[in-house]
Amino acid sequence: MKIKVPKVLLLLLACLATPAMGEEGAAPYHADEALLRSQAVLGKALPPLVLHDSKGLPFELQQLHGKPVLVSLIFTSCYHVCPAITRHLANAVRDARAALGTDSFQVLTIGFDTPNDTPTAMASFARAQKIHDPGWFFLSADKDTMAQLTADLGFSYFPTPRGFDHINQVTLIDRDGVIYRQIYGAAFELPALVEPLKELVYNRPVPGTPFVASLIDRIRLFCTVYDPASGRYRFDFSLFVQIAVGGIFLLVLAGWLLQETLKARRSKVS
Repeated sequence: MKIKVPKVLLLLLACLATPAMGEEGAAPYHADEALLRSQAVLGKALPPLVLHDSKGLPFELQQLHGKPVLVSLIFTSCYHVCPAITRHLANAVRDARAALGTDSFQVLTIGFDTPNDTPTAMASFARAQKIHDPGWFFLSADKDTMAQLTADLGFSYFPTPRGFDHINQVTLIDRDGVIYRQIYGAAFELPALVEPLKELVYNRPVPGTPFVASLIDRIRLFCTVYDPASGRYRFDFSLFVQIAVGGIFLLVLAGWLLQETLKARRSKVS
């Protein structure tokens, strides 16, 4: 069965990566196939892969379970697009942490060019982008592990004379290690990242969570809103005002009905 891809998404993918021309002038990168591959992994769980952190120590993806995770794939020899993508993501992560909590989610930047994206190269890349977030890890892996990881994440890339062309996506994984959303573009809008993060942080109850804490999370879910004027998220207290006004109205109405009921009973008795 052939799946139809909306034209707007094909146009988006065309902007996400610049296809390199093959020997006969044909582009090996197909936007519709890349998008289908990216979307096909939604709802799938990542396997328990072992990568390496920027110090060369083993890093198990399973150790991230319990919090949502953002995954961005780059190659360190890229001197324009990948640094720009990472800096934009850093700004979005800063605003998301301000809105949702500093330790509410974690971030992974993974180098997919295995011969060159060594732990040392990833550490250097992190310093160059001035990222010092304790919940942000820069990882590398061997060829076989990376091949499996890119396939599991639905990430498309291919070599070109200038390095690589690849789909620009940030993959959002839920606290159980299941792929929840793909965020596309080198400069996505902040709500594209924060809204699905909000759903995972506040709208997915954890077993054993006290009722009050769960209720507070529900309130945060609805009251944390995006302000287009400032380009930031803020906590909107107007919902509390509306709830308070509505509660007072219901109390007054209930009191009036009770008073009228008592009057009616007294009149019948007399």
